[in-house]
Amino acid sequence: MATRNTERSNGRSSRNARNEDKDRNLVDRFLEVSDGVTEALGTPWALAASILLIVVWALTGPLFRFSDTWQLVINTATTIITFWMVFVIQTSQNRQSKAVQFKLDELIRSIPGARNRMIQAERQSTAQLKRQEQEFQKTAERGGVREVPPEEVADKVRSNGSGR
Repeated sequence: MATRNTERSNGRSSRNARNEDKDRNLVDRFLEVSDGVTEALGTPWALAASILLIVVWALTGPLFRFSDTWQLVINTATTIITFWMVFVIQTSQNRQSKAVQFKLDELIRSIPGARNRMIQAERQSTAQLKRQEQEFQKTAERGGVREVPPEEVADKVRSNGSGR
């Protein structure tokens, strides 16, 4: 009885917790596989294997008299593989992109004087992003430091003996 009350008070039954763990484990396995497949298929060996596959298929043409079925086999295989790869590669890209975004957010948070509003830049409207792009362009033209004329930046660099 005490266990049941504890489970209810946590808002989850042990059955739901086990199902969530199984789902999470399945998702983790899928992510690992998708990363591995993406990495493996981005190699010269994978390209060589695909070329070899096409060459073998072409060489079997006379054996099958270049039939419609012979052509259908390669068309179907390449279509299915392409369809699956879109999802596998997109999953891997989404994870990598999110990881890079977290790293950039951490850098923005750790730099004194950095504008923390930039952390949410990917959620801004196109017009807001365009305004910020123009602001950065003007900053770059001024020597890379906000609200400091380029001459003053050059003087600081010369007096310090470095670009920092």
